[in-house]
Amino acid sequence: MSVSTKWDARYLGPVPHDTSYYAKCMLGGALACGFTHAGITPLDVAKCNMQVNPQKYVGTGASLKLLLKEEGSRGIWKGFGPTFVGYSLQGMFKYGLYEFFKDTYMNAAGEELSEKYKGAIWLAGSSSAEFFADIALCPLEMTKVKIQTSPTGTFPVPFGAALSEMNKLKVETRFPFGSLVPLWSRQIPYTMAKFFFFEKIVQMFYTHVFTNPKDSYSKTTQLGVTFASGYIAGVVSAIVSHPADSMVSLLGKAENKGKSIGTIAGEVGFATLATKGLSTRVVMIGTLTGFQWWIYDSFKATMGMGTTGGK
Repeated sequence: MSVSTKWDARYLGPVPHDTSYYAKCMLGGALACGFTHAGITPLDVAKCNMQVNPQKYVGTGASLKLLLKEEGSRGIWKGFGPTFVGYSLQGMFKYGLYEFFKDTYMNAAGEELSEKYKGAIWLAGSSSAEFFADIALCPLEMTKVKIQTSPTGTFPVPFGAALSEMNKLKVETRFPFGSLVPLWSRQIPYTMAKFFFFEKIVQMFYTHVFTNPKDSYSKTTQLGVTFASGYIAGVVSAIVSHPADSMVSLLGKAENKGKSIGTIAGEVGFATLATKGLSTRVVMIGTLTGFQWWIYDSFKATMGMGTTGGK
């Protein structure tokens, strides 16, 4: 990529945003999302079961204890494989394409409008990236939910066997993209909030707290700002996207076979969709998002690409 003489968003950071840069961002995103999501599989298993069977699974701690009692340690790690693979793919496209779309939209808008409408560009870039990221995630997410919410012995737990079974049950499960619309409904608002509030909170830190040039602070300080901003952004994102998250879980429930999203929503009620399992998800997603941004920015810093955001 030759250096342009006119204003170009791809040359605003410490290194040019060329093909190599975007590829490294994709790798950083895969590392950030794959390991963090897989690492909290037990919380996810508890949350999904609370959403689909709230009479039996009440509260995170009680749900984990019940799962351990009935299924042993294997029961709380169900779905680890599709979680790791699915969210690695999703993170790869989410973070890599966000950087690409953000630069693309900034260049389309020009220098003055990019500065004036930063927030709109963050929202447009993150929603565009998530659109494609969810297509990669959907088959694995459907498999994960089916593994985690099926009664013991009714559905295979091993990753390969579960994928094979999902493929056999295409009519019943609507595999591989039957949950794509509710997944978009959950993930696009979540990602828009995640990236917008992260960028905004980082901007506030470097405007009101750490007021010297960003590069004058140590990498430890910069990554501390990254984690704090990511955690706060994650809490907001969890609240915004929770009703759709509940719907994705309910679509995997055997009793809801053949029902439309509208029918399920009408039977359950919006209040239940918006609140059941929310406290668990707020803790889970807040921590998850904080560590995702920390891993991503640590990777970028190690690669000499600088941390995300600034004044």
